[in-house]
Amino acid sequence: MKIVPGRGAVPARSGREILDQVPQLASLARITCEDFDRLPGPHWSPERMFDLARYLDARLASGEFVGAVVTHGTDTLEETAYLLDLVLRTEWPVVLTGAMKTADDPGWDGPGNLIASVRAVTALRDRGLGVAVMMGETLHAARQVAKSHTESFTAFSSTHGGPLGEMEVDGLHLHSSPLLRERIDTDRVDSRVELIAAYAGADARFLRHAVATGARGIVLSALGRGNVPPAMLAGVREAVAADVVVVVASRCGHGRTAPRYGYEGGGVTLQDAGAIFSGDLPAPKARIKLMALLGAGSSAATIRESFERPGS
Repeated sequence: MKIVPGRGAVPARSGREILDQVPQLASLARITCEDFDRLPGPHWSPERMFDLARYLDARLASGEFVGAVVTHGTDTLEETAYLLDLVLRTEWPVVLTGAMKTADDPGWDGPGNLIASVRAVTALRDRGLGVAVMMGETLHAARQVAKSHTESFTAFSSTHGGPLGEMEVDGLHLHSSPLLRERIDTDRVDSRVELIAAYAGADARFLRHAVATGARGIVLSALGRGNVPPAMLAGVREAVAADVVVVVASRCGHGRTAPRYGYEGGGVTLQDAGAIFSGDLPAPKARIKLMALLGAGSSAATIRESFERPGS
C-alpha cells in the first residue's frame, strides 16, 4: 500500500518492489517472487481465494519450493487463511502475513512481518500445522486467528487456545498446536451463502430475502450462546423448509454456540427448526466453511456433522 494524495492508501507496489525494500530476506532463503493479484483485502472474493488455493497447490507440487509466504490485506486475511487451510492439498507450510501500516508510514511493519514469515516457513517443514498467519512476530493457526483491532500492531489474536508460537531472535518457538484441523475435498466453493446479523428488534426480512434471491446457505451472527429475537425464528423455519442450510454462530468473540435456551428464538427453538450450530467458529469463518462444504456437494447431514462434531 502507498498513500495517493486525494485518494488515501491503495495497492501500488509489486511483490518485487516490496522484496527490494527488505534485503535481509536474501540471507534467509532462496526466494521466488510471484504476483498472484494486487488487491486490497475487501476486494477478495471466495472464488478468488479458492483460485489462490489451487495456484499454491500447483506451484508447491512443482518440486521447486518448500513452502510459501502470501502477503494479503489484513481486512480479510483471516478468511483467506481459513479457506486455504480447509482446501489446500499440499503439505508444505503456507504462512499469510500483511501490514497494519502502509509502506509510506515511518512505522511500516511489512518488512518485519515478511522476515518473520520467511523464517517461520523454513522452521515449519514437516510440522503438519496447516496454514498459519504471522503478524507482529506471533504465529497463529488459520482456524483460530482473528483481527480484533482496526489498526494496532497487535491487531491479530487467537481465540480458543492462543497462538501457536512466537518468533524470537534465535528462531521460532512453538508452544501449541492447532486445536483442530479439517480438510474439505472440493473443486469449488459455493458463495451463495449469506451472513445475517441478529440484533435487538431484528425480524425475518433478511432471511426471507436471502431465500428468495437464491441463497444455498445462511449463517446467523446470533446473540450470546446462539439466540435470536423471536421475530427471526419464522424466517429460520422457512429457510430450512426451502432446503437452505442455516448455521448459527455467535457475535461474541469467544465461546461456543449451543442450544441452551428454550424461549422463542432461543437456541433450543433454533435447533428444533433445523438450524446447525457452529461451535467455536465465528460467523465469517462459519460462512467460509459452509461455502466449501456446499461446493463439495455435501449433504445436510454431512454439513451438520462437520459443524457439530468437527474432526470426528
